[in-house]
Amino acid sequence: MTGDRAEARRAFTRAVNMTPAALRRWLGTEDSRSVGMVRGAGLKAEGAEGESVGHHMGDRILALKSCKLAELTDADYADMQKVAGYVHRHLAQRPKGEVRDTKWRKSLMNWGHDPLK
Repeated sequence: MTGDRAEARRAFTRAVNMTPAALRRWLGTEDSRSVGMVRGAGLKAEGAEGESVGHHMGDRILALKSCKLAELTDADYADMQKVAGYVHRHLAQRPKGEVRDTKWRKSLMNWGHDPLK
């Protein structure tokens, strides 16, 4: 594994603090589907029309976590970097006060990170 790939995997592992089971449960909720920027609203994202980019990435995270290391592709590592970057940027934008029921937290959780953990 090259250094870039190893760093992408480390950053991804640090950023995604939800277990696959917890993330899967979360993605099945209405709260999960209620936040984020939606494809078709000027965004180019993979996934179903009307699905938020973050919700789609939550599904992608589950797929990445289930892959064997030897099976990961360059695109997989790029997505790992995308997840780590998103989580890092949005943690820096933490709103003041209680965040338990905020769109900020819900969006982060779609990307596999629960800031209350």
